[in-house]
Amino acid sequence: MGHVDLACLRHLSLSYFLDHGLAMSAVAGSIIAVYLVAMLGLGAVAYRYTSNLKDYILGGRQLGGAVTALSAGASDMSGWLMLGLPGAIYVSGLNQIWIAVGLVAGALINWRFVARRLRCYTEIVGDALTMPDYFENRFADTSRVLRVTSAVVILIFFTIYTSAGLVSGAILFEQVFSLDYHWALIIGAASILSYTAIGGFLGVCWTDTVQGIMMLLALLIVPAIAISSMGGWDATLSVTVPGAPPGTFDAFHDTTIAGAFSLMAWGLGYFGQPHILARFMAIRDPRDMPEAQMIGMTWMVLALYGAVATGIAGIGYFASAPLDNPETVFLALSQALFSPWLASILLAAVLAAIMSTVSSQLLVSSSVIAEDFWKRLLRPEAEAKELLRVGRFSVVAISLVAFVLALDRDSTVLSLVAYAWAGFGAAFGPVVVFSLFWFRMTRDGALAGMLTGAVTVIVWKQLSGGLFEVYEILPGFILASAAIMLVSLLGRMPDEAIIETHRRVENV
Repeated sequence: MGHVDLACLRHLSLSYFLDHGLAMSAVAGSIIAVYLVAMLGLGAVAYRYTSNLKDYILGGRQLGGAVTALSAGASDMSGWLMLGLPGAIYVSGLNQIWIAVGLVAGALINWRFVARRLRCYTEIVGDALTMPDYFENRFADTSRVLRVTSAVVILIFFTIYTSAGLVSGAILFEQVFSLDYHWALIIGAASILSYTAIGGFLGVCWTDTVQGIMMLLALLIVPAIAISSMGGWDATLSVTVPGAPPGTFDAFHDTTIAGAFSLMAWGLGYFGQPHILARFMAIRDPRDMPEAQMIGMTWMVLALYGAVATGIAGIGYFASAPLDNPETVFLALSQALFSPWLASILLAAVLAAIMSTVSSQLLVSSSVIAEDFWKRLLRPEAEAKELLRVGRFSVVAISLVAFVLALDRDSTVLSLVAYAWAGFGAAFGPVVVFSLFWFRMTRDGALAGMLTGAVTVIVWKQLSGGLFEVYEILPGFILASAAIMLVSLLGRMPDEAIIETHRRVENV
């Protein structure tokens, strides 16, 4: 989900891949090269369908249900799904499963209640193309304070997010091709930059769809083959249980009820992630949302099952020779069980997980510059072609900033990535939910909620011990919601025109 597991990729040493015949392998290089060319090809095809800023930012609101669902899933999960979660299960056991439970619950609520209404609302209030655009139009904010505040939050967090993704991709290229880190960084950044800038939203969504399918197949195939090679589930557990640490299969081992809720609070983040919400805004017809929900949730449940099963299978498979770095369990199983060709394809699936999220973050950030700053603040008279050029140039500019940050793979700025999910979830999540369902919400209430959520997450993260061990998105979300209600109720009633627009959305 944005978290890209830098520690995991740093530990994928060259010697590790050499021992398994992959680092210098022409097979691995060929597979990944073909994959990258295919992604660029999809971007080039999407270029033909991108003629204005609306096409570039939201694909002209013409996404089908399946593409919407798979693109949302792929851009959401990132390398965390294939590296972080299997590693957490491998080293800690099923007490980490509460994260997956929370994510499924949060995503389901997001699809069921937020997606369709956000699609309708953003079109009705001035055909809003970005989240800052929606916030301003929803509250008729002529001061532009909501637009600027939300746009700045997006640019700061996503630029840092993007730099972390580039580091992860570079380290993966570094190991596969035995390249110098900086050359690997250039190749990875150029690949993602190319199809994002050329194809825009459609290019990103089409490549996300392919990448989402690759991720799902990899996560189902690897644990299935591993478990089969050990004689099935019963045989796997007979090997795993005796050698596993006590409590491995106890969901509440070293976890209280409060701790479980803290882990499940990850699900609250879905309501405020701009790159996921953009998929809802871009679907062709709100009536396609049930189809997208079914496909999206099926993909998510199966993918999370595969990630958890990979961790459990790894405990048994490597019982006699435990891994030094638990987060390499997916890669270690891939290379132990499959031929170089198949292992290389599975390695490409990990790269796909990283690339899908980075490209989505780049596109949202460039959309903010083109729509929310250039068009709305600097050059309202700008024509479609000019805005399209600004959008593409913005991808390049943001990539360059992220590239500079990524030059030092140990840069301390990347530590912010760990709670960027919480930052977006707390800053934007309550604002999105209340704005869609509460007619009494005001502009000042939205601003108060946005600032309260962001500040709470940042401050909470710096504290430790006792109550402060709770994941920061939970207090951030609660306090932001309280700020929205308090400030809105203390202010004057919204204008009748705003209330009437809200009624129109409810009746759609």
